[in-house]
Amino acid sequence: MTNAEDAAQEARAATVEEIIRHRLSAAVGGWRGSLETALPTIAFVIGWTVTTDVRTSVIAAGAVAVLLGVARIVQRQSLQYVLSAVFATAIAAFFALRSGKAEDAFLPGIITNAAYAVGTLLSVVTRWPLVGFLVGAGDPLAKEDPLRWRRDPSMVAVCGRLTLIMTAMFALRVAIMYPLYKAGNVAGLGTAKVVLGWPLWVAALALMGALLVRGHTPHTNPEPETQGTSASRG
Repeated sequence: MTNAEDAAQEARAATVEEIIRHRLSAAVGGWRGSLETALPTIAFVIGWTVTTDVRTSVIAAGAVAVLLGVARIVQRQSLQYVLSAVFATAIAAFFALRSGKAEDAFLPGIITNAAYAVGTLLSVVTRWPLVGFLVGAGDPLAKEDPLRWRRDPSMVAVCGRLTLIMTAMFALRVAIMYPLYKAGNVAGLGTAKVVLGWPLWVAALALMGALLVRGHTPHTNPEPETQGTSASRG
């Protein structure tokens, strides 16, 4: 389908929720990507449980990440998720090896989720909801007018509600994992990171989907931004 046909289809959409469902339909990664993200963490926890040695646990996690990367290369597939896992593993390893405490491997993730929770909440408060940028990127007219979605108040409002679901997801991760971190519960942290990773993301997407299916917010199709309009606003 061409951009023109896509734009025409969206112009006929009756609700904002229908458009957002259309644009976000391909935004979810597959099961393999989630598994590649989780396996290094599982290897780290198993290594720690067996040896109680931080260095050995880090090596185990790194070895798993490398094997996953080799498998992708052999199959000539994208390294996107593997590289994400390698980067996260490297940061976690740095924290754990620096302090000698296995629980510190999970500290970067806790800090990152806390930052995401604050950031997504602020994006809603300032009416620049994070989900709006994802939706805007899927706009067939995004190249000509990347912020067209912001001129539709209904689109901003719905994207704000969807972003709050993400805020709750990030906050839940921190609320569960930080006490485990303070208690030095490495096994609990590993389990929580896996469970609160892909499964929680799927649950958040399901909640977003339910909101989009049940919602019937009228859609207004904003006119493309023109140079003349931009100049007059300047």
